[in-house]
Amino acid sequence: MPVHYHEGRFPPADLDWPRLLPLIGPANAAVALYEGVLHGIPNPNVLLSPLTTQEAVLSSRIEGTQATIGEVFEFEAEGEPGDESTAKKADIHEVLNYRAALAEASRLLHDLPLSQRLIRLTHERLMQGVRGRNKAPGEYRRIPNWIGPEGCTIEQARFVPCSAEALPGAMDAWEAYIHADAPDVLIQLAVVHAEFEAIHPFLDGNGRLGRLIIPLFLKSKGLLSAPNFYLSEYFEGHRDEYYERLLAVSRDGDWTGWCAFFLRAIISQAGANQRKAQAIHALYNARKDWMVEATRSQYGVRALDWFFSRPIFSTSDFVAHAGVPAPTARRILKLVRDNGLLRDLRPASGQRPAVLAFSELLNICEGRAAF
Repeated sequence: MPVHYHEGRFPPADLDWPRLLPLIGPANAAVALYEGVLHGIPNPNVLLSPLTTQEAVLSSRIEGTQATIGEVFEFEAEGEPGDESTAKKADIHEVLNYRAALAEASRLLHDLPLSQRLIRLTHERLMQGVRGRNKAPGEYRRIPNWIGPEGCTIEQARFVPCSAEALPGAMDAWEAYIHADAPDVLIQLAVVHAEFEAIHPFLDGNGRLGRLIIPLFLKSKGLLSAPNFYLSEYFEGHRDEYYERLLAVSRDGDWTGWCAFFLRAIISQAGANQRKAQAIHALYNARKDWMVEATRSQYGVRALDWFFSRPIFSTSDFVAHAGVPAPTARRILKLVRDNGLLRDLRPASGQRPAVLAFSELLNICEGRAAF
């Protein structure tokens, strides 16, 4: 028998606070420490942009896509943004849309509160031109949906979300809860994420959108200066428990168990995010000094910023779009390749330009020597 949405039991009435208190302090401290690191990084949107792509990769992987961060950057370097001719390319397109949706939501957050309107606009961007494009982007579903093995009937489903009839009221209550006073903001966020996933308001893209809400919420509540906090690495690494804890909310009313899992995720991932951000910053500082010394050019730092924002790219793209005069751009590329800062991922062949990779940066994002 499937588990059904917990209609009438939101927000949770009785959390076990004594069980959660030992986690609340460390989780808030971990987020504050990470925010302190972000403050020390010049232009974090450029330097940490590979981490945003990695979040898009991992959040999409939870849903079953198979793309890696290297494949995503390589696809961009090839310059075929609309190509969905293979399953892999369709996966990559979904990852790119996730990244674009997060950027769009971050812009919207300057003018709009975190709200149903913002969520619908973000969903529209998330589904633009990908496999779910025919599933009413930006519109709440008007029919039932269910979660289970592919092709299963509603009777065979693992979970049946909120009914279409009750959905508008459930989303109104969800939005009101976002802006209500709460004893702790991170507990509030845990509840917001779980409730969104349980309502499942759209025909497709709910999992990715629910995870995307996490950094937006932290930004909207003032815990972060920019929505650069990502939890999908932890969720992907604990996928079975992630789904089981969400399911237990509707099945058993176990909001406390879910909140404890979420706080542990925050503590663990804040540490991982902080270490990666610090490593990227240290790499930037070291390579900045090297670039200034090696290139003897006013464009050396601009070129380095390009490498950080696009750690895999084609040489022709760099020459055309990096804002560096073409002769200087070619000289800088030769210099950084000769000295091992960048390596050839694909050599030039005929009319096709070489594709280069910034291995040091990519390996920090992956957390291992992948390049």
